[in-house]
Formats: sequence, C-alpha cells, structure tokens
Amino acid sequence: MAGDHKVGQDFDLFSLTFPLPYRVGFILILGVWGWGVNLQYLERAKINTPSLIQYPSRSSPTQPPHHLSTYRLATVLSILFAFSLTTFWLFTRGVPDLVVRYDWMPMTFLAALAALFFAPLRDLARNGRRRLLTSLRRVSIGGIAEANDGKFGDILLADALTSYGKVLGDLFVAVCMFFSPSASATAAPNRSCGGLLAVPLVVAIPSAIRLRQCLIEYLRVKRAPYRESSGWGGQHLANAAKYATTFPVLVLATLQRHRSLAAGGPPPSPALDAAWAAAALLNSLYSLWWDVTKDWDLTLFSPARRGGTSLREQHPYGLRGRLAFRQPVVYYAVIALDLVLRCTWATRLSGRLAPLNDREGFLFLLQLLEVFRRWVWIFFRVEAEFIRNSSSAGLGVDDILLGDYKEDSEDDDL
Repeated sequence: MAGDHKVGQDFDLFSLTFPLPYRVGFILILGVWGWGVNLQYLERAKINTPSLIQYPSRSSPTQPPHHLSTYRLATVLSILFAFSLTTFWLFTRGVPDLVVRYDWMPMTFLAALAALFFAPLRDLARNGRRRLLTSLRRVSIGGIAEANDGKFGDILLADALTSYGKVLGDLFVAVCMFFSPSASATAAPNRSCGGLLAVPLVVAIPSAIRLRQCLIEYLRVKRAPYRESSGWGGQHLANAAKYATTFPVLVLATLQRHRSLAAGGPPPSPALDAAWAAAALLNSLYSLWWDVTKDWDLTLFSPARRGGTSLREQHPYGLRGRLAFRQPVVYYAVIALDLVLRCTWATRLSGRLAPLNDREGFLFLLQLLEVFRRWVWIFFRVEAEFIRNSSSAGLGVDDILLGDYKEDSEDDDL
C-alpha cells in the first residue's frame, strides 16, 4: 500500500515502466507458454510426456491435445496481463507518484492470476490446473509421489521451482512492500523487506524441497524389496548434496549484502567474496555435471564418452546411442548453453559488469535466462526418462536407476 512512501532517486525508468509485480506475473505466464511448447515438440519427437508424468490421456479424439489446452490457458493469462499493464500505464503515465499510488493494480492482477488456477472453467485446461495444484500441494512440503503415481511429474515441477526461486523471492518482496505502511509494491524493490533473511529464505525453499525429496527417495530405496538390484541409494544422496550446495551460496551472498548495506560498516571482505565465488563455482559445476551425466544420461563426463566398437556401444562423442533429437550438434549446443547460463553469477566478478547486478533490468534478464535454461533442460530430461522407460520395459523404471539406461535397444529408432 502506497501510504506516505516517497519516491527516491533509485526509482529507475525500468521500474517505472515495468514494476516488480508485473515482472513476476510475466515470468510465470511465460512458464505456462513454455510448458505448452515442451509438450508440443516432445510429442513431435514421439515422446508421450503426459504418460511419463502419469497424466490421463485424452479419452476422445475430439478433445484438444494437451499442448493446445495449455496454450489456451496461457492465452487467457496473457490477455489478463496485457489488459492490466495497459490500464496501469494509462493511469500512471510514467509519473513516479502515480506509479506508487496505483500499486493496487498490479497486485490485483497477481490475485486474479492466482484465482484463475482455481476457477472451475471447463474449457481452460481444468484437469491440468487441478493436477498442477495437487502436485504443488504435495511438493510444497517436500513430498513426492510414488513411481506409478506421478513421481516424475513431481520431480519436474520441483526442479522447475528451483529455477523460479528468485522469482518467488521477488513475489515475496512485492507482497511485503504492498502491506508495508510506508512502502509501495510498485516502488523501487526493497529486497530487505521483512528483514535481511526473509528473501534468502524464500529463495532457498525450492532447493530445500528437492533436497527433502531426494532424502525420501533414498529412504525408499533402503526399504525397497529390490534393493540388491537397485543399489543402496547413493545417487539420491549425491543428488541431495547437489541441492545442498545452493545454501552456502545464499548464506554468503546474504553476508555480502549485509556488509554493503551497513551504514558506516566494515569495508568489503576479499575473503568473503572469494568464499562466495568458490561456493557458486562448486554449485554450478556440480549442477552442470549432474545435468549432463544423470538428468540427460549423456556420456561426456564418463569413460564411455567415445563409444565402443560394437553397434550397440557406438554413439556420437559424449552423447549416447539413442537420440530423440537427431542432430548431435543440438546436444553439444545445449551442454554449452547450460554451462554459460549456470555461470551468469560470474558477471559480479567483472569490474565492468558488476554494476549491472544492481540494476533491475539486468536482474530481470538473469531471471529470464534461468527460466529459459530450465525450459531447455526439460526437453532433454523428459527425453532421457522416455528412453529409460522404453529401454527397460516392464521394470517400472524410475529415478532409482538415475543415470543408468539399458542398452538392449540402443540401435532402434524412436
């Protein structure tokens, strides 16, 4: 609520034109469009994504395909976004005082956006929205379904949430500022709203969710009757460790921010900066290795990268025998892209680029790039899951076999 908030000098043009609540809504809607594209192009690659996530198939040929239903939902959300933003521009005209005063408009838009996911509209991906909310309730506390009850869908959703961590942090900031008597949701974002630890804790929630899911999976393996054939569950502990590497990065970044905001406080600490950079590098490289080796089942970082001599073992360098997306160059490009986008934090180490990290437009760009990276990741994660299942038909393969895939049918076409 605007209250007596005064517009400060840090109220930049980008925030005047595109306030924080609208940025959050834009990225969330973009995610819905992205999921529709995922479904459509995976279907073209003959990968039945709804089946992999245990989503009911269409019972009638007259029903629209899943991706079309997703596009319809995204279209309605986009129209709502365009109407609200246009109305906001007409009322505020770029005047700072008016932008602050009309902060209720974008917050009303966010409330309407959330309400649409609960609305009983039959023609607006009703079953998909219901399934999303059910899965979201389960994973929000770190829960995960059983293998035959939509577990893979829970994993995809929880992993996607880790890429939306900073978006969720900004959503918290917008709500916090809206309900602060002397602040406004459309003012320059105050990422210390609610206290220095509030936003980092919100950003850390998705990683904590995935960590708990990995521990649940480990305990399931320990109790499984087929434990001898599935191993002792070490890969789930290794996966949990990957998500755990996120927390030192957040803690050290929070300490850096505390030092920079402290009035008359201590000078910058080279040791603290070096520790943060080391933690960020570990998190990025570990995550890259896991993406390539475990999530996508590629051989780039394993001894099998060159392939073997037999037909069954042959594959392009660093890849695997079965590729749903036929051109090997696509996989090499995606690995390079994953590396670059996982290391965008390195801009803070550059004397020329570091000031950009204090600009709202650049922070928004980084969030968009992370969502784009996750969108690309989904294609290859779903492809790998499809190959695991089709290569081990009848075994009910799930993430207990993470990183392993049978090679009995590697010379078959998809």
